[in-house]
Amino acid sequence: MRNVDENTITQEVLERIANTPNPRVKEIMSALIRHLHDFAREVRLTEAEWFEGIRFLTDTGHITDEKRQEFILLSDVLGLSMLVIAQNHRKPAGCTEATVFGPFYIANAPEYPLGADLAQGAKGEPCYVQATVRGPDGEPVPRATVEVWQADAAGFYDVQYGGGEHRARGVLRADDQGRVYFKSVLAEAYPIPTDGPVGRMLDATARHPWRPAHMHFMVDAPGYERLITHVFRDGDRYLDSDAVFGVRSSLITTWDRHEAGLMPDGASSAVPFYTLKFAFVLNRSK
Repeated sequence: MRNVDENTITQEVLERIANTPNPRVKEIMSALIRHLHDFAREVRLTEAEWFEGIRFLTDTGHITDEKRQEFILLSDVLGLSMLVIAQNHRKPAGCTEATVFGPFYIANAPEYPLGADLAQGAKGEPCYVQATVRGPDGEPVPRATVEVWQADAAGFYDVQYGGGEHRARGVLRADDQGRVYFKSVLAEAYPIPTDGPVGRMLDATARHPWRPAHMHFMVDAPGYERLITHVFRDGDRYLDSDAVFGVRSSLITTWDRHEAGLMPDGASSAVPFYTLKFAFVLNRSK
């Protein structure tokens, strides 16, 4: 078709992809085209605004690397990540809820034995974590793989320091009773990175960048669905305004403070420390 205008171009573009062989690709691309065109018409997008949008996405790509995923961060703050997770991870009552993956996961983190200190020098008050991994009927899930990562007391993940060291991050395997235990540091609230395009967007929309204190977990076991989730610290001021919309009430728990003395593993702590207990319940694979 020649001489398309603002009202006829959408149908012309849709007709150009009518022969897409993969039906799911055709469905997704057709919906994307319709919604993008409707968006531009609804807001009467100017050329300057369109170009600014292109520049924003270009900047997002430029700042993204193997240590920082700005596109995931953008998806998180727009609520898209949690929308996709919510509609793809509906679980039976009693199973642990999933939440955002976040931009600071690293594959092939070091594996540690149960009881190890994952902090490895990370800043923060000592914390001893005791968790169980069970199935929906309460059965222990032996030898489940549990990946853990978190920010330190300064609000930074190890990868943000750029030194290559793994701190407050690691992989453990549950014992035959589905138990997992390790040392780390107390989780603290922290702001997501604001030195890139996502930070500029938050400023422009008068939003704060803070996430409530949490620890990330990814749990894998044969016969069960992979679980990607957080455990949040009760009482945090940002639980009701998480910058990435990831909080679920079922994932909030108490991190108990103890005076200096014996920790749960029998070791002595010269400073006050915290304990965290949590039970992960996996959904069976379909």
